[in-house]
Amino acid sequence: MELFDFREEYTRSGLDLPDLAASPFAQFRLWFDQACAAKLIEPNAMTLCTAGADGRPAARTVLLKAYDERGFVFFTNYTGRKARQIAENARAALLFPWIGLERQVEIEGRVEKISSAESLKYFLSRPFGSQLGAWVSHQSTVISSRSILLKKLDEMKRKFSEGKVPLPDFWGGYRVVPDRVEFWQGRPNRLHDRFCYTRDDEKSETWKIERLAP
Repeated sequence: MELFDFREEYTRSGLDLPDLAASPFAQFRLWFDQACAAKLIEPNAMTLCTAGADGRPAARTVLLKAYDERGFVFFTNYTGRKARQIAENARAALLFPWIGLERQVEIEGRVEKISSAESLKYFLSRPFGSQLGAWVSHQSTVISSRSILLKKLDEMKRKFSEGKVPLPDFWGGYRVVPDRVEFWQGRPNRLHDRFCYTRDDEKSETWKIERLAP
């Protein structure tokens, strides 16, 4: 089959202004709960896009681990490629591709580190192996083989054999503080419904909502 022949008609639902919450956070919660209820695979998986001072963009999938009116939180190594790009350019974009519901949510905003206390709270909730994994990997550095990781993992298991793993000082959370959030609902004939929330001041609770052409 030619790629030209890959085609789906989006007919599940529509979206109109009266359907929307006044806040994008409330609207996101509604859609996220529906994605969970639909049993989509990892509904908290999101594409994170960053670009450093050189302007070269990079994208990867990470997991949303918290959200509220302050923003959207993910966790990572503070020395990896994405962290270096964020240090040079503290702006990012997130994309939730809820294809099973014919929906997308796009988020753009400023990036900030969360507090050590917030990072510790999440770190302590992780399984023992995931805690060790944060210590093992010098993220984004070149390694010659996987055996290096496994050897380091064995070392960490011995070091923290009592099961009390401290939070690494090079690992923690980032929060994307949005100033733009778009909700996209697929519609027939590629005439999709798109609504964009924007605000001029990230401390403002008032958002402007506009319909965008598909």
